[in-house]
Amino acid sequence: MPKNIPKKTLYLLTSLDGKISSGDTDSRDFDQDLPKIKGIKEGLYQYYELEKTTDINSFNTGRVMAKIGVNTRKDAKQKISCNFIIVDNKPHLNTQGVIYLTNWVKKLYLVTTNKNHPAFKMKNIENLEIIYQAKKINLENLFVELKEKYGMKRITIQSGGEMNAELIRNGLIDRVSIVVAPCLVGGRNTSTLVNGASLKTDKDLQNIKALNLQKVNKLKNSYLQLIYKVVN
Repeated sequence: MPKNIPKKTLYLLTSLDGKISSGDTDSRDFDQDLPKIKGIKEGLYQYYELEKTTDINSFNTGRVMAKIGVNTRKDAKQKISCNFIIVDNKPHLNTQGVIYLTNWVKKLYLVTTNKNHPAFKMKNIENLEIIYQAKKINLENLFVELKEKYGMKRITIQSGGEMNAELIRNGLIDRVSIVVAPCLVGGRNTSTLVNGASLKTDKDLQNIKALNLQKVNKLKNSYLQLIYKVVN
């Protein structure tokens, strides 16, 4: 990994069985569903409290943003002091979603290969920076650009299972900080911390990343925080 690349920490909430969502449709989401469940909701606040201590730069995807409802939200209740780097090719974000994000975060870096993304039609938004790549996004080059051009030294990764797999398998995650909720979700198609293609051959074993345990924090209400260094 080149030296001129930000340090990146994967920070997410998971169930004990590694699920990062409560179901396999976009209508199922931990943020919406866990507060409804006795035995889980009581300690959930700790994840959000720890989230406030993460890096000023947060990396995510348009799909995750759409899933949490930014495309239909009208007004951001409070502007946060965090920059968002959002990868969105399809696009999953609509015009309202982009407007909401720029009203919500300190600065929005919209990364896309889609030259028809609605963000391109938006003018005079000072805290919107579009990073366009003509072909498939090269994540390593993207991170180099984020450090060299925009001065980002540290980034917290909070994306979904597919993006997490791409980042981890390409050696682009330095540290993992996971809050484990006291629950078992199950579901063959429910997203996990790392999705991606299943391993089949001996060569594929190189995609398994070893971890060095750095810290275990026993939280209240049977929650745990596990911090690992990734062996790349």
